[in-house]
Amino acid sequence: MRVLGIDPGLTRCGVGVVDVAPNRTATLVDVTVLRSSPDLPLEQRLLLLSRGLEEMMDRHKPAFVAIERVFAQHNVRTVMGTAQISGVALLLAAQRGLTVTLHTPSEVKAAITGYGSADKAQVGAMVARVLGLSEVPKPADAADALALAICHAWRTGASGGTLPTAAGAVGGALTPCPGCVARRGARRGGVGGAP
Repeated sequence: MRVLGIDPGLTRCGVGVVDVAPNRTATLVDVTVLRSSPDLPLEQRLLLLSRGLEEMMDRHKPAFVAIERVFAQHNVRTVMGTAQISGVALLLAAQRGLTVTLHTPSEVKAAITGYGSADKAQVGAMVARVLGLSEVPKPADAADALALAICHAWRTGASGGTLPTAAGAVGGALTPCPGCVARRGARRGGVGGAP
């Protein structure tokens, strides 16, 4: 299953594409960081980034798109830029008939590392390990985009099992990473358990 992950940002927008097999093995297809200068007018920045996103979507033809969910920050300007490019990505995916899922940063961290408060270095290291890379993808936006794509395949079952629909996951269940289930069960004094 091919998934395109987007770590949205107006100055740096990470875009990563992975193929995930039914056994949850992930393979790197492509990764890039699209950039726009803060000196350009907003509409030109969005146009520039949209062209890069279109090119990646059209070249790699993903089955799913995963975008980091915008969350509240103290810096309203950063949130606005992230929301604006997220909207562009959502529109481009919809124009291509692609299913889009938004994942929070803590969901991605938990799926990749087993710990929802992992730092960027831990996420990057696990992305490199999962993809069999000798180095962590740089900058962090690249690693984050790949983490989003992997997270999507693992959490939604898109790599094998229950597939999402436009109305949500069939059966309402997400597929957690095996290590996450074991750790959660150990914290509760059992094996696995309900979230």
